[in-house]
Amino acid sequence: MLGLMQDQPLLISALIEHADRHHRDGEIVSRRTEGDVHRYTWTEAAARSRQVAHALDAMLLDVGSRVATLAWNGYRHLELYFGVSGSGRVLHTLNPRLHPDQVVWIANHAEDQVLCFDTSFLPLVQAVHAKCTTIRQYVMLCDADKLPADTGIPGLIAYEAWIAGQPTTYDWPRLSESAASSMCYTSGTTGHPKAALYSHRSTILHAFASAMPDVMGLSARDSVLPVVPMFHVNAWGIPYSAAMVGCKLVFPGPALDGKSVYELIEAEGVTFAAGVPTVWQMLLGHVGPNQLKFSKLNRTVIGGAACPPAMIDAFRNQYGVDVLHAWGMTEMSPLGTLCTLKNKHLALPEDEQMKIRLKQGRAIFGVDMRIVGDDGREQPWDGKTFGDLEVRGPWVIDSYFRGEGSPLNDGWFPTGDVATIDPDGYMQITDRSKDVIKSGGEWISSIDIENIAMGHPAIAMAACIGMKHPKWDERPIVAVVKKPGQEVARDDLLKFYEGKIAKWQIPDDVVFVEAIPLGATGKMLKTKLREQLKDYRLPTA
Repeated sequence: MLGLMQDQPLLISALIEHADRHHRDGEIVSRRTEGDVHRYTWTEAAARSRQVAHALDAMLLDVGSRVATLAWNGYRHLELYFGVSGSGRVLHTLNPRLHPDQVVWIANHAEDQVLCFDTSFLPLVQAVHAKCTTIRQYVMLCDADKLPADTGIPGLIAYEAWIAGQPTTYDWPRLSESAASSMCYTSGTTGHPKAALYSHRSTILHAFASAMPDVMGLSARDSVLPVVPMFHVNAWGIPYSAAMVGCKLVFPGPALDGKSVYELIEAEGVTFAAGVPTVWQMLLGHVGPNQLKFSKLNRTVIGGAACPPAMIDAFRNQYGVDVLHAWGMTEMSPLGTLCTLKNKHLALPEDEQMKIRLKQGRAIFGVDMRIVGDDGREQPWDGKTFGDLEVRGPWVIDSYFRGEGSPLNDGWFPTGDVATIDPDGYMQITDRSKDVIKSGGEWISSIDIENIAMGHPAIAMAACIGMKHPKWDERPIVAVVKKPGQEVARDDLLKFYEGKIAKWQIPDDVVFVEAIPLGATGKMLKTKLREQLKDYRLPTA
């Protein structure tokens, strides 16, 4: 027997239509590459998204064709999110922080047909366009009168000219909810990047889940600042959830320094912000010395890398901002877990609550997870036993775009993370499987070592890696970047570890570096750090 419910597919076009119909005057504020601030409403965003759809139709672009973007977080990028996917094409957000050769490889692998790009990325497009063999239309996200002359890019058109004159009404196609909607490539730290190809169904379900109270808790009462880039896993799905709940959206554009982000937070009454730890380091580095406070900001989601305890402490104790620790992957759309307390935890002392907040959190409904040992057997949820983390769910990939075979292990996606799960279901990443340190047969968490170093007042950033040792197989060292004007001696920093972890887990050495290499999404590149330190020898070896 089947249920007697209407058969309405879950489609991205329904999100922008809902925002238009029910949150018409909700604000969308964008700092543009031109430097000014642009304001309009969800209704205007919906109208212009329909114009994008018409512009693509006018090109006779086939359903399923890839439309790429090289763009910051802004209103035009948002219109592409809905106009491209809603009309049946596939939005492909290219990462402008990648090496030009990688941009070329990815664009050709995806067979992008159109590339829409912000003005600040014109030099990058000029460098790669001749090698991008499938792109037949380049669109610069600017006003018609701002299009530069003699760019060398054939047929280049301004975005405003591209959609000008197109109708603001559009009959969105009734697509299969399993149809591809958007794609995002992994950062490709080893080998060529791989693409996750999301569906309308997976995107809508992810948007529903991420807006839930125990996840991001978004509502029409919020003013939301996604600092996480729209070119990185669809800004963690925030643009979709924002349309679903009708919140105010605030886009930072290219200005991601601490001062600019703080000024935007205050000017627009931001209540919720999301980003990676490196961005919040810059923000705290601005508000602290200038003795500033947040008037409306009350919570922030931090993901992309483990959030140092010192950062959680600073936000909570100095500024009254709750830090929500999150974890996910490109292959997971990306959210997998988010850390909020349960009712039974509310009466715990603050230090006991902090132990929970430091974990990556509980699985969101729609995501199932397990940890397995070397023998492939599931490990107990006791908060102590380590295992390889695997996940499955309706917004977790089944296979990569144009990949060979499936990455799944008996239906589970292997994340490459090593983790523990406690009896309450709180998962804690202890390492990437390729970064875990095994010393004398015992595991050492590089994340724990990094977090302790980051708690020292003189340290701005820390990365722990394992070095070969003749007796213990591997021993940890910690590479650190000092804060400007701060000094700390090697022995003093090593002494800082005493009493915080077991003596045998304390790093054997401290290496002071000017910078720790970061990837295109702000994550530390330990492979490059190892290359930099290839001639290093342990003092204890």
